[in-house]
Amino acid sequence: MDAKVIKRQKIKYRIRKKVGGTPQKPRLSVFRSNTDIYVQLIDDLNSVTLAAASSKDKDIAAQKGTKIEKSKLVGLAIARKAAELGLTAVTFDRGGYLYHGRVKSVADGAREGGLQF
Repeated sequence: MDAKVIKRQKIKYRIRKKVGGTPQKPRLSVFRSNTDIYVQLIDDLNSVTLAAASSKDKDIAAQKGTKIEKSKLVGLAIARKAAELGLTAVTFDRGGYLYHGRVKSVADGAREGGLQF
């Protein structure tokens, strides 16, 4: 494996020791690939994904714009899905990525949509 990947994996494990999700306050997990970004609301007590959104969703993929702009739309989409489930508070899990760029954009979009973390 690449040294960069191993370093991110160690950071991810360190974050996961401290961050967990419950049914009332799920974990908002972010995964960033080179082309797309994916987010999930996870209840770690029951090991269940409550909701998910990604930049591959039809309504977001159809939009024109940069990856950062699409990331913000993904944040808004997950906030909308959380509101449908009656959730307002989440725990943010950046997944070992720096809180910068696309990851920050997702967080900003989720906050705009009404999520608190």
